[in-house]
Amino acid sequence: MGHVAKEKARLLNRVKRLRGQIEAIERAVEADGECANVLQQATSCRGALDGFIAEVIEDHIREHMVDQSAGRETPQSLAAEELIEIVHQYLKK
Repeated sequence: MGHVAKEKARLLNRVKRLRGQIEAIERAVEADGECANVLQQATSCRGALDGFIAEVIEDHIREHMVDQSAGRETPQSLAAEELIEIVHQYLKK
């Protein structure tokens, strides 16, 4: 994941937030928290993980599938942007 180095700080911040969310779920379960609250925390965590996955996929597409020197209006670049949008829409559901 060498190409992720550019986005390393941002991705690490997301991972740290995910860790905090997982720990909150663990504490809620250990404390016999209300089911609805635990489920709400779990779905929030799932959304955060989906966002992390979308970011990594987007970075991968931009780094490995698009010729950065060719410009943003090439058919390949336009297709990559379309794919990125589809990934974001899919993971936000």
